[in-house]
Amino acid sequence: SFNSRLRDECLNINSFYSLLHAQVVIGDWKTEYNHQRRHSSLGYLAPVDYARQCTHQSETDDSQSDRTE
Repeated sequence: SFNSRLRDECLNINSFYSLLHAQVVIGDWKTEYNHQRRHSSLGYLAPVDYARQCTHQSETDDSQSDRTE
């Protein structure tokens, strides 16, 4: 799925003039994909929001276990 999205949404619509240009364009796409784009497999959250939610849940679980000991 990732490879086809990368090709369809980035590689097929851009013409790269140099290796550096390709690295910048693909890097920008990757940043958007990993930080802003919502993923259905993550409950339509962006990966950073999902990670933040998991981290918060883990911190909450840890603090509750500290109270019970």
